[in-house]
Parts: sequence; structure tokens; C-alpha cells
Amino acid sequence: MSGNSLSGRHALVCGASSGIGRASALALAAEGAALTVLARRADRLETLLDELKSAGAPSAQALVLSLDDREQLASTMDALLERGPVHIVVHNTGGPPGGTLASVSEAELIHYFGRHVASAQLLVQKTLPGMVAASYGRFIQIVSTSVREPIPGLGLSNIIRAAMGGWAKSWSQELPPGVTINSVLPGFTDTERLGTLVEARAVQQGRSSEEILDGFCSQVPEGRIARPEEPAALVAFLASPAAGYLRGTAIAVDGGRMRSI
Repeated sequence: MSGNSLSGRHALVCGASSGIGRASALALAAEGAALTVLARRADRLETLLDELKSAGAPSAQALVLSLDDREQLASTMDALLERGPVHIVVHNTGGPPGGTLASVSEAELIHYFGRHVASAQLLVQKTLPGMVAASYGRFIQIVSTSVREPIPGLGLSNIIRAAMGGWAKSWSQELPPGVTINSVLPGFTDTERLGTLVEARAVQQGRSSEEILDGFCSQVPEGRIARPEEPAALVAFLASPAAGYLRGTAIAVDGGRMRSI
């Protein structure tokens, strides 16, 4: 894109301290957006702020909080929006742990539904009036390919991701013209979460982490794990004016791993 396609726009990126969230914030900064980055790790956010400004963001600020605390999230968003609208929301947060559905408790199910679906709902409801007033809005969810194809060994995650997919598709029918919602479905990506899952499977199967990663790569026609910058590039496009007629889509960035259309 042009490098200034998002000039004059304000983007909120959740889970921005690492991985795809961090890469997405940098990609939006490169397009000229002002950034508010949200995560739990204050030290990483502070380091990121200077990088965002160097990348092209006219301003950058950090919000240190957890999406698990919806009361704090609501009050923080109210304070943020008093200073002006948010035009772009990238909803990204830590996924549920691996394991079978048989091992999932009711409390875990409710907790992760809250972290993902309830926090996303709150952010839409808080930021939508400002987007409508500006005649410009972009909601972008970082989800998973399990929206379409459940991943073995990630029972709880499969449920929550599918819920997010249905949630976003439902909103796509209700949002006014000029305000869109779309989902990015990363495949195997070089993030801390993937590292954690790889280590857990290595222990469970009595194999090395390298063997587990090689097994993942063997499922991907592109033959490798994605870099966080690759799904982030799609985030930047979906946030741009050029993506104004994309609405309610769920786009995989998976190197061709999924078998479904």
C-alpha cells in the first residue's frame, strides 16, 4: 500500500506485546495510523512505542490491562474515547490451552468465552458510535483456521474460535455502511503460543520440539511456519480504504494447510 493509507486514523491493537498483535501494530504504523496498543506486559509495550513511531505512527500510547477484566476494559475504553474516536480495532488475545474437550471444566469454558467473545463485543459496542460518526470503521479479529476446521488436541480453542467466527459474521449483517468486520485465520505461525503448544506436544508424545515442528511443516504445502508479519500484512490491508467492500469474510493465512475451500 501507499504508506499513508491510514493517515488520520486511530487504531487499537489488542495483544500487541508479541506475535501477530505486535506485528499488526507495526504494519498499521507503517500505513500512518496513530496507535493505541493494549496488553498485560508493560515493559514490552513501552519498548514497542518507540518502534511504532519509527515505523511511521504519528503517535503511540499503551494501555496495560487484561481482556479478562471487562470492568477495567470498559472504564479504560470510556477514558480513551473521550479523547477521540477509534477507527480500527484489532481484537487479538491469548488462546485457550491445548487438551481434549473431556478435560474442559465449565469454569474454563466460561472464562475463555469471556476473554474472546465478551471482550470483542464490548469493544464493538464502545467504539462503534465514533466509527459511525466518522463514516469509517474496521473491526478485525485474529482468530484461527479452526473456525473452519477443528484442530486435533485443541478442543476448547476450537469451540471458542468457532464462536468468534459466528459472532463476527452476525455483526457483519448489522453494522452500517462504511464500518466492516472481518477475521484473519492464521495457520501455524512463529509465535510464543505456537512454541508453548509445540513443547506440550513434545512432552506428551516423548519427541523433540524439532520433530513436532517438522510434523507441522509437513502439513503445509508452502513447507514452512508463517512469520507474524504475514498475517499482519493482511490486517493492514483489511484496515485500509482499499478493503472497504470486504465484509464478514474469514481469510486464512495458512500456507495452504486447510483442505476446505
